[in-house]
Amino acid sequence: MNHRTVAAYFALWTRVVYVVAIVASVVVADAGRGCAASPNMLVILADDCTFSDLPLYGGKNARTPNIDRFAAQGLTFNRAYVSAAMCQPCRAELYTGQFPLRNGCAWNHSASRAGTQSLPQHLRPLGYRVGIAGKVHVAPRECFPFEDVPGFDANAVRDPTRPHDLGGVKEFITRDAGKPFCLVIGLTEPHVPWVMGDASKYPPAKLVLPPNLADTPKTREDFAKYLAEITYMDGQVGEILSALDEAGLSDDTLVIFAGEQGSQFPGNKWTCWDTGLHTALVARWPQRIAAGKRTDAIVQYADVAPTLVELAGGAANTSFDGTSFAAVLRGEKNEHRPFAYAAHNNIPEGPAYPVRSVTDGRLRYIRNLTPGELYIEKHLMGLLGGSAAHNAYWPSWMATAADNPKTYQLVQRYMRRPAEELYDTANDPAEMTNLAERPEYADVKQRLSAELDRWMASQGDPGIPVDTKEAHAAAKRGEHSLPAR
Repeated sequence: MNHRTVAAYFALWTRVVYVVAIVASVVVADAGRGCAASPNMLVILADDCTFSDLPLYGGKNARTPNIDRFAAQGLTFNRAYVSAAMCQPCRAELYTGQFPLRNGCAWNHSASRAGTQSLPQHLRPLGYRVGIAGKVHVAPRECFPFEDVPGFDANAVRDPTRPHDLGGVKEFITRDAGKPFCLVIGLTEPHVPWVMGDASKYPPAKLVLPPNLADTPKTREDFAKYLAEITYMDGQVGEILSALDEAGLSDDTLVIFAGEQGSQFPGNKWTCWDTGLHTALVARWPQRIAAGKRTDAIVQYADVAPTLVELAGGAANTSFDGTSFAAVLRGEKNEHRPFAYAAHNNIPEGPAYPVRSVTDGRLRYIRNLTPGELYIEKHLMGLLGGSAAHNAYWPSWMATAADNPKTYQLVQRYMRRPAEELYDTANDPAEMTNLAERPEYADVKQRLSAELDRWMASQGDPGIPVDTKEAHAAAKRGEHSLPAR
């Protein structure tokens, strides 16, 4: 071998060593900052935002340029649902991956069972810092040991909402580049009172009201204020995403935006109608999730925690009711679960009124377990101290119902419900036509009813609480009155 051959071999070997070193350094760097296998995770929650009021889902009034832009960069879920159209139960579902009766938070202002685990316990062993900013509204603290991140108002009923400051969020997401983060930001808009944003941008007379709302001047006035809060919330979403961009973290971060349950208008929140349970859900992760796509895959809040755990590199967890939809995010599947389930007990907001529901993404079946009773929701109807100022539209419904057949029908629909309801939500999204008694839908109703029975049995759901007085008393104490499992 001559000296030229030796030199050539030496040069080639030097290049190989150099390339290996570069690749190794990249792998080590990625492992250290959690870029490839362990993305950063940012979950942004709106509060009491009916999904169909967003332009992304066909809303005809609200202006949400930031959410629209964000959706164009990610994947929009057409069929995402919460299992309880109330703030605390649905948030407990989101963080635990468990349905309400499983984690124990089966009505508002209650608590999950001792020993319940949530995102902090699941993600911290995988190397994550797990924090929450803004509205928390889950309990007890030991079940939800998020790091507190300052800057956003945690009180959804403050009038007005306190000014927000992104300083705490920026510090949290940039604090330790060697560890990935999971941060939840719970915004308090558009929860009542509707006092944020510029309602003058939404002239009441020009609004297109959803079919499930009575057309009264007060309804229009309050709907304009609600829309202004949606736009205000959209501005906050834009600021948060800009902070992520400025930190240089957008490409390495899975961002999820969700709308929680429906608004406080009658027929949305505190019900098992689709307008209460159907939620907005959009996910963005550059280079991993295709931009500008939509999916009909059915997902629930309970599926979010398993998804985040899988993407963080964790193993499947038998404590979850939900299952990971990571394959849907990656574009490998366009289906997830065949059904989404729901429960409502109306405690402590009013007299116990248990309702259960199931949907296949197109048809929704609802079972009212005490159909002979009146449905009374004290917050909405202004029957609690201070609530009347926030819900003045309901008295306007009652005052005009005697002279307006459509308003009378909407009041009756809300307060007196049949034992069974069935809606084609694909063609009747406001659920104005009950198909439950139509013979041609008998097989569909039976199929969905049997599936609901199966789910209730799997959850140990008794349906009608044995002692509703004790349930009310426990809820006031901040307890769940459900037996430990």
